[in-house]
Amino acid sequence: FLSESFKGAKQNYDTHDKELLAIIRSLEYWQIFLEGMAHPITVFTDHRNLEYWKESRTFNRRHARWHLLLAGYNFQIVYRPGKQSGKPDALSRRSDHADIPPDAQTMLPDPVFANVALVTPEKELQCQIELSLDQDESLEEILQFLQNESKAPPSIKRAFKDYKMEAGLLFYQGQIVVPDVGTLRTDLLRIFHNSPLAGHPSRQRTLELVSCNYYWPGIRADTYWHVDSCETCQRIRKPKYASIPPQPLELPVRPWQHVSYDMIVDLPKDGNNDSILVIVDSFTKYGIFIKCSKKLKAPELAELFLEHVWKRHGMPERTVSDRGRVFNNKFLRALYKRLGIDPHFSLAYHPQSDGQTERVNPSIEHFLRAYSGVNQRDWTRWLPMAEFAYNNAVHSSTGKTPFKALYGWEPTLTPSNVPTDVPEADNLAQTMETQWKEVESALRQSKQCMTAGEEGSPIEFKIGEEAWLDAKNVNLKTLSPKLTEQRLGPFKVIEKISDCAYQLELPPTMQIHNVFYVGLLSKVKRDKKRAFENCPPPVTVDGEEEYEVEGITDAEERNRKWFFRVKWKGYGSEENTWEPQENLKNAGKILKKYKEEMRKKALGAAKALRGGAVS
Repeated sequence: FLSESFKGAKQNYDTHDKELLAIIRSLEYWQIFLEGMAHPITVFTDHRNLEYWKESRTFNRRHARWHLLLAGYNFQIVYRPGKQSGKPDALSRRSDHADIPPDAQTMLPDPVFANVALVTPEKELQCQIELSLDQDESLEEILQFLQNESKAPPSIKRAFKDYKMEAGLLFYQGQIVVPDVGTLRTDLLRIFHNSPLAGHPSRQRTLELVSCNYYWPGIRADTYWHVDSCETCQRIRKPKYASIPPQPLELPVRPWQHVSYDMIVDLPKDGNNDSILVIVDSFTKYGIFIKCSKKLKAPELAELFLEHVWKRHGMPERTVSDRGRVFNNKFLRALYKRLGIDPHFSLAYHPQSDGQTERVNPSIEHFLRAYSGVNQRDWTRWLPMAEFAYNNAVHSSTGKTPFKALYGWEPTLTPSNVPTDVPEADNLAQTMETQWKEVESALRQSKQCMTAGEEGSPIEFKIGEEAWLDAKNVNLKTLSPKLTEQRLGPFKVIEKISDCAYQLELPPTMQIHNVFYVGLLSKVKRDKKRAFENCPPPVTVDGEEEYEVEGITDAEERNRKWFFRVKWKGYGSEENTWEPQENLKNAGKILKKYKEEMRKKALGAAKALRGGAVS
């Protein structure tokens, strides 16, 4: 005895298919006994139409699969009225089950029907293909051959043997030939790449989808270019860049002519100190390490600079630093201008362009990790030793120690083994000797850990050319960074700073420096047949220009007034702006939806904290 219920889509089969499915399931279940039997198997059914199923000449793909499956069984179907089938009815029906019609169920949700409109254009395109065949001159000879195939010579027949005409369409090896007329090919590629049912697949996957049913000469190249020039794909795919070799800065001709400085921040707090200001002379590589606070203000930085650099070595002609708020400060810029210093800043999001101090920082950090392991808050005590060890180690660039390069002699500060009458001095000397050996070992390890060697050549951009900007370093304040566009733009290149740096024309909403390392930029690929769909013109409402709101990504309260971060329709995330609530009068539904989502989120958080229901 075998009994099963219909599940999923099988519940929607018509009566004929349900009855046949019961036979198929029975044969599959008892396959080891029934398959390949010499004697025919008799199958009784109360559905008369099944007696003629083998004689059917029109059937769908499901029926075709069933025909192939049942071909391995020697059976015949015999009709028996239901009144004479008491035993099967007794087993398949229960007397306590009332004959109640089933409730209506939603088998296909609304989103499925929303995508039907995406399938319809393909049918329309096939009609256009049929009407456009005679407009493609390259197909003229093939069409003439098919119209007079019987009169064609053998050589022509061999050349065009793979072409056939069916239902008004031209086929090549079973695939519909798409003529080169208008935008037929582009429209077809858009269906198999841009639609949600396709999902912006890769070049090869798009080619596979299109070439399943369609063909034209050069289909591979056209498909690859369509994917490469797709605006959405260029925005959402993670960029892959070749590494660019570091570009050395202009060489100074004397010590302390050029100075670079940077900060190592967020160290364990020791008093008011939680950071290290690193200052390096670009000529001798001599380093000065100063303990300070992360909250160091520009005037305080200027004081440290005057105390540790200016009074000993004079004022430098050029400084190189990153774009931290302390270094890139109006006060310091004014001070530099007054003193005649030419300040240079590293490229946005590319600290390697401040490579001098960036290469020193790992040495300091490695050294502090090695010797502040037990009590990390005493790192300030080790800092003088780290500075001495660094300056007394041979630098790979100069072949000399920074001490030797700056002063012309090597320091002889090596603790003596001669005892003294002062115990404190002996302890200090022994401590310095121990620390010096440890520091020397740490720097050796640090040098071995640091690796270099980048290959590749920088991409070149022309003035006025467009470029994508890698979004990984830009805080876009979106709900999920993983679902946010990976590239911003495209932005126009307005100036070439160097072979490895370009200045971009950024929108005013992006309050960041507009000079970028070339490794963060990539070429924009545009198809002349398809325009990018971003940046729609404003709509005039009551005499005023307005832009359409696509969604709200964030909210914050300022002086008892709510502001919302708005994503504008047709614009990238880099164009998001903060808007007060009164500016969103025509986006009431979107605003209401966002507030409802935030309310549910708050209720969920409260429920999690309380561990129970929230009313």
